[in-house]
Amino acid sequence: MTNDKENNVQHFLELIKKSRKGKFKIYIGMSAGVGKTYRMLQEAHALLRNGIDVKIGYIETHNRKETHSLLDGLPLIPRRKLFYKGKELEELDVQAVISLRPEVVIVDELAHTNIEGSKNEKRWQDVLDILEAGINVISAVNIQHIESLNDEVKDITGIEVKERIPDSVVAQADEVVNIDLTADELITRLKEGKIYEAGKIAAALSNFFKSEHILQLRELALKEVAGHVERKVETEITKNYAVKHERFLACISSNETTAKTVIRKTARLANYYNSKWYVLYVQTPAESVNRIALDKQRYLINNFKLATELGAEIIKVENPNVARAIIEQAEERNITTISIGKPHLNLLKVILATNVFNELLRKLSLTDIDLVILS
Repeated sequence: MTNDKENNVQHFLELIKKSRKGKFKIYIGMSAGVGKTYRMLQEAHALLRNGIDVKIGYIETHNRKETHSLLDGLPLIPRRKLFYKGKELEELDVQAVISLRPEVVIVDELAHTNIEGSKNEKRWQDVLDILEAGINVISAVNIQHIESLNDEVKDITGIEVKERIPDSVVAQADEVVNIDLTADELITRLKEGKIYEAGKIAAALSNFFKSEHILQLRELALKEVAGHVERKVETEITKNYAVKHERFLACISSNETTAKTVIRKTARLANYYNSKWYVLYVQTPAESVNRIALDKQRYLINNFKLATELGAEIIKVENPNVARAIIEQAEERNITTISIGKPHLNLLKVILATNVFNELLRKLSLTDIDLVILS
């Protein structure tokens, strides 16, 4: 009885906390120059006309004339000035935003890395602090900055984007809006000098702004926003009906590249189903603390960090039999889907090399657990 009362109290406190938290809106685009900042400033003017206390916390117009002109008439919160390597630089002043408590604050460049010495490493962390203070936030990000899409973006463009945000940040948004342009429209804007200065246009056209790249990035952006809407609908359905909850288990090895792929793709799956997921690493005697190579140990630590940022719960077990360990963890945690790397990768080699692989398949065939082999 006491536990029931405590659970009820905790549930009520969570509801109170949630109600106090600010609402979060994100504009997503397929690339720079589609008009995310322009649209945010337009919305700020509309809110101001409707009597809403809206302020600009941080905006980056990139000296685009049309965008910059929209700053006229909007109240700005002064940026925080910091000295770094002999230069005076500016950052979002989180404390000033929280102290002033506007109803809505506009914060651009969600994936931005803050200057050393800032309270938070990333701007998305600043935004979460502002939301926790009960202030509504409108922000923007390009699709290539979403963590779980990092590999896909690199395959499309050949460029590894360094500044990224966890998928969980997008998942927390109350509203996600896609700012869409056709490839031709975007390339025309680029050629007209509306995105980059003249000296950068030729390089952009031959790299990131190739028509085939834009089309693929556009598809990613459309899918991301559509997926967000579907997850919101599923959440509402779950509140009213008994719905089967998916639970994913990503099985990784100490191989850096393989593990990153499995983690990111499983994160996408779990995010799509709005489900709980785990990352499992089975430490065999060959990779015990005393025997594992330092580079592999470093890979594991980095991949555990990546998985945590993407919302996974880490499971690390010691077992000489990898397949048996996977089965045990799947059964213990009511896993519905197990994901592993493709056949030429280390983890599957380990499983295939053991006579327990047949047992893994046999056990899975007797349950509702799916096995996904990720490319």
